[in-house]
Amino acid sequence: MQTAAVRKTDLVHFLTLLEKGGVITTEQSKSALIELRPKKLQSHPINQIAQLKIKSVKFRNKILTAELLTEWYAAQIKLPYVRLDPLKIDVDSVTSVMSKAFALRHNILACEVANDEVQIAVIDPSETSWESGLSHILRKPIQRVFANPDTVIRLQQEFYNLSRSMKGASSESLQNVKISNLEQLLEIGNVGDLDANDQHVVQIVDWLLQYAFAERASDIHIEPRREIAIIRLRIDGVLHKVYEMPANISAAVVARFKILGRMDVAERRKPLDGRIKTKTPNNLEIELRLSTLPTAFGEKLVARIFDPTVLLRDFSQLGLDPKTEKSWLQMARQPTGIVLLTGPTGSGKTTTLYTTLKLIATPEVNVCTIEDPIEMVEPAFNQMQVHHDIDVDFASGVRALLRQDPDIIMIGEIRDKETAEMAIQASLTGHLVISTLHTNDASSAITRLQDIGVPPYLINATLLGAMAQRLVRTLCPHCKQAVEPNDIAWQELTIGFNIPVPKLMFEPNGCDECRHSGYMGRVGIYELLEMNREIKGLVNEECEVAPIRDMALKQGMSLLRISGARKVAEGKTTIAEVMRVASPAMEEL
Repeated sequence: MQTAAVRKTDLVHFLTLLEKGGVITTEQSKSALIELRPKKLQSHPINQIAQLKIKSVKFRNKILTAELLTEWYAAQIKLPYVRLDPLKIDVDSVTSVMSKAFALRHNILACEVANDEVQIAVIDPSETSWESGLSHILRKPIQRVFANPDTVIRLQQEFYNLSRSMKGASSESLQNVKISNLEQLLEIGNVGDLDANDQHVVQIVDWLLQYAFAERASDIHIEPRREIAIIRLRIDGVLHKVYEMPANISAAVVARFKILGRMDVAERRKPLDGRIKTKTPNNLEIELRLSTLPTAFGEKLVARIFDPTVLLRDFSQLGLDPKTEKSWLQMARQPTGIVLLTGPTGSGKTTTLYTTLKLIATPEVNVCTIEDPIEMVEPAFNQMQVHHDIDVDFASGVRALLRQDPDIIMIGEIRDKETAEMAIQASLTGHLVISTLHTNDASSAITRLQDIGVPPYLINATLLGAMAQRLVRTLCPHCKQAVEPNDIAWQELTIGFNIPVPKLMFEPNGCDECRHSGYMGRVGIYELLEMNREIKGLVNEECEVAPIRDMALKQGMSLLRISGARKVAEGKTTIAEVMRVASPAMEEL
């Protein structure tokens, strides 16, 4: 589709357009010109102006971000606006449309290749000399679209560098790599001619790490199949497919991760663990925990990304209400006893643990941890890692820590009777023990300890309380929409509790900011059980979860789903999301 000729845009012209369009005032335009003109920045005027964070009356006092300015300008030049999302772009197909030199010369980037047309993002709408020639070569019509100039420039480099690295890694040096899979069982562990330090493989791994950091991913998955490997990122608890690569290149990429994590590259027959410490482009230190698993078609690798900024967050940011936060910290500041945090893998226990320890690790106390593995390195703690190969487990680790004059001991997880006995021994001898346990709710922590083999009288003597938690996705603030309250769903969620239906609820809608999922980020919901005389009276050889839960509810305990219901009433999440992780049916388990 042809559009009218557009003038090449410079800073002065763009500010004039914004002023004429009522987006900014004359005073704002003059102020921006005074601040930006002396700097002689090379970036597009859109990205220069976005740095000033100007508030626009036209857009209800919203800050003029690069995307907002891009969308507005696209409408002025009558080109479709596209927000480039790397997760939704097929790198191989878009880089095959034109060479990197051609893309850089004309400031363009293919962003979608369909059977009937090719969509190409432009930075300079006035430049059209390339269009007819490229359309003739491709034998397809071209649809020009306008996208954030900075994003186009960044993705030009990333996509073409990745494409070049993939082609280089597919060269003769890696063609003979033997892929270990179920159909070649006798060759498992044979590294062949694999060179994980090949420059192209190094670049692929670097790209993958930077990509994951930029997309706020919590995990990187590399999953081998028969002929290919799939790369997926977990963002806000949901996995997104990112890329497919040949199986031989995947094997080299996994080996590169293992080298960085100081793991045994030659050992591919058993699961291995490792860790990497690196930095983001913003110079922020990031910890990655690596885990490999032998599968039918080779090694599967998961890299869990730990953001150290979680240690700087307070409990309100994690989702604790003031009452629960106060009670939890009162328990965590006791001189002796055991405090438990419960929940399944991926429920945010590590974040809550580290945030708690960070608050109570004052210069006057000695905080020691025994973890498997150490999740995040924190200078305020004395951290020790489990090493099963040399018989250093949780129980022996606690035994060693008791000789280190600790005040507070954090045990990564209580898994067996021996570890539980050492935790109890530590609490009885004047230490505070904080640990995790895998249970459905807080009340089940008591019966779980009994299942492990801890007698009731020791539970009553040492346990201060238990807190269960889950993570629910939070609604995208940019697109969530108000809806009429669903009385039936609310009653199902809050069954057994007389909680009034909120006047307004919100539902996910979907926009470019949240990749049309309707959700952005996650927040915790919590359930805190405090041990007191009445609860201890129910702890005996034949005790069950239901009576303990009922007694705790009478004394004011809030269930996970009720904590979630409050988040729904606050407009932070939805009933469906809370029911997904904490339905009433779970209380019957």
